[in-house]
Amino acid sequence: MENNMANPARRALIFIVPLVIFALLIVMFFFRLGDETDVKINTSMNKPLPEFSLPLLSDTSRTMTNADLPKTPFLLNVWGSWCPTCRVEHPFLMELHAKGVPMVGVNYKDELPDALAYLNEFQDPFVYSIQDLSGEYALDLGLTGAPETFVVDGKGVVYKHILGEVNAQNYADDIELCLTALGDDALSEEDKTLACS
Repeated sequence: MENNMANPARRALIFIVPLVIFALLIVMFFFRLGDETDVKINTSMNKPLPEFSLPLLSDTSRTMTNADLPKTPFLLNVWGSWCPTCRVEHPFLMELHAKGVPMVGVNYKDELPDALAYLNEFQDPFVYSIQDLSGEYALDLGLTGAPETFVVDGKGVVYKHILGEVNAQNYADDIELCLTALGDDALSEEDKTLACS
């Protein structure tokens, strides 16, 4: 009798345990992606961008380096045509482009035709994009996923690292203040760091 009762309980356990593990993995995955409005921001930066020598996405025969970066504060945005959150973020990047916010793109682990088709379809908000086909430069940046954005001063020093999408809320709350401070020559390094923290 006990064996007959234990069998259904054992069968139920065999079904329930993997289901619970699957549900936990889904929850962990959801929190890793993050809520679109709750973007984590890492502000412990103040380091120069890693050196790069990578092809220009729009003309891969041309090599871009740190010397080609804007000489004013800008956003360095890591994106890919395969990235769903990049598509969510893209219309806001176009809004920033329309307002004159300089942005450099790092096209991450993307096939050239796919990347160019993406920019052709959704428009190009970037001053230019570099092609990081191997993903090595993104690793040098400390990338954990795409999209990610770095707020960089005119000397190539990173002051803020945004994990996840840039949107109207985190731009207004954090990023714009940092960009404005970095462009103000009257501010000390300490004040700029404080504005970007």
